[in-house]
Amino acid sequence: MAGTNVTLRRRQLANRLRELRHAADLTVEQAAEELLCSPAKISRMETAQRGVSQRDVRDLCRIYGVTDENLVRQLMNWARESRLPGLRQEYGDLGYDAIYTFMDLEAAASSITELQITYLPALFQTEEYARALIRGLLPGIEQEVLERRVEARMNRQKLLLGTDPPRYWTFIDEAALRRVTGDPAIMEAQLERLLLLGQAPHVTVQVIPFTAGPYMCADDPFVMFKFKDQSLSDVVYRESLDRVEYLERPNELAIYREAVDRLRAVALSPNESLKHIAGAKTDFSTT
Repeated sequence: MAGTNVTLRRRQLANRLRELRHAADLTVEQAAEELLCSPAKISRMETAQRGVSQRDVRDLCRIYGVTDENLVRQLMNWARESRLPGLRQEYGDLGYDAIYTFMDLEAAASSITELQITYLPALFQTEEYARALIRGLLPGIEQEVLERRVEARMNRQKLLLGTDPPRYWTFIDEAALRRVTGDPAIMEAQLERLLLLGQAPHVTVQVIPFTAGPYMCADDPFVMFKFKDQSLSDVVYRESLDRVEYLERPNELAIYREAVDRLRAVALSPNESLKHIAGAKTDFSTT
């Protein structure tokens, strides 16, 4: 997954353009009037919902009174990079756009916090588990597309094995440990891998046992990304059957930060969690 991180560039450019507009003491409507466009276009630029042309960047810098030519060139370069195909070029045959943004955010994050309820996190999955899971979630999927999705998932896992991996903290409902995906042999191998990766210094695994009862976000699996670039806000990813959401508003993020604190309180400690996983693995080995 080498190359330009298109999503990160687009978010960096969006934040910088918003800061420059604020510094110029202009409203969205005033900036739009000067650029001869709709306020909605300015808003989409500043929320990274669309790419920005180099011409628009040049014109906005003029409108905002930016005189630093080096900054103008940097922003125009970011605009060019934000419109590159990026991961779409490598995985364009996967058939859905949401995965590209997710993979870009995942690759750029310095910290990832995840809650999974029904199945194990993708960054831990064995090839056999991933194949059985995707086949179950998408009945009728073409074999070639299935294998490409498995390949993309395996490539994503290089994040945890690199020289500068993100801090990865995952909460896993016990149901995900016990649900048979594939067959018992696949589950035994999968839990062995989970035990191995769960002991890495940059990885924390906490199991939420059945005895914990109901808990915050028990019906709402999510992934929260944090970034080294302090100008970038955290992002929470949520997925349902027919849509995905990326949440960035302060009030939305506050809810999920509270959820993380509460999950840490109800889940087993990391050491107890590994013991719990080992017990589930033993159960599958005797099935």
